[in-house]
Amino acid sequence: MVSITLERSFTGGTTPLEREVERLGPWFHNVHLPNGLQTAPDHPLGDFPSSHWQPLATVLADDLRGRTALDIGCNAGFYALQLAARGAQVTGIDRDERYLAQASWAATQLGLERSIKLVKAQVYDLADWQQQYDIVLFMGVLYHLRYPLLALEVVSRLVRDVLIVQTFTMPDSGSSVPGEELTLSTRDKLCAEGWPRMAFIEAMLEGDPTNWWAPNAAAVEAMLRTVGIPATKRLAAETWLCRPLGSRALADQQTEMYRAATGREFTTTGSLHGG
Repeated sequence: MVSITLERSFTGGTTPLEREVERLGPWFHNVHLPNGLQTAPDHPLGDFPSSHWQPLATVLADDLRGRTALDIGCNAGFYALQLAARGAQVTGIDRDERYLAQASWAATQLGLERSIKLVKAQVYDLADWQQQYDIVLFMGVLYHLRYPLLALEVVSRLVRDVLIVQTFTMPDSGSSVPGEELTLSTRDKLCAEGWPRMAFIEAMLEGDPTNWWAPNAAAVEAMLRTVGIPATKRLAAETWLCRPLGSRALADQQTEMYRAATGREFTTTGSLHGG
């Protein structure tokens, strides 16, 4: 979901809990607390991101005990909290310390602090991580990245079973044909509806200077195929369920570029070696 500017939800809270929510705000995630208090009850997107969680809730097991999960760009931790409530051991990463503080506080309020580990990091830092996760959430991050395909390549190594991707997309209802080749004389197909494409956003979108890309659905699906974790189901208009193809290797040229960009060898085994 494209980031939007939020005002603080409370002004002069009357209870200690309300004042704490206000102190930690503004909140982009509307977290429901045990006493019925909500962290962003006046969110312009409604009860966000609960609406984005519902399609995920139907495909993930109710009992996730013994499973590990990674929430990339966890923000205030809504998705991480949902996974932890189902029994998963969750790691959430975000580069914003305020969001991490919100997530830590919310986890404590919900009694889930032992099930959630929070780390200040961005997606490219994951090139150094050695653990794979049963479930990886990549929600609302892709279009914020200057190097989206590299990020997906990095993320692909960490997925053991399920990757769920949500991203802002450009209007385009068509779908691409995997593996279709072009020649110079057939490059007009690049302009056809449904060809994988990404619009570059040079100026700000919704006042956020980190909104860089608007891919169409075909581009999202094509990139996921390219990194070896194809979409197996469209959960919502901008959300995909993906599963890894298994152990894979990059072509020599791709391996060289990955090493140059990350300082690491590409491997899907969970064991990393310095470049």
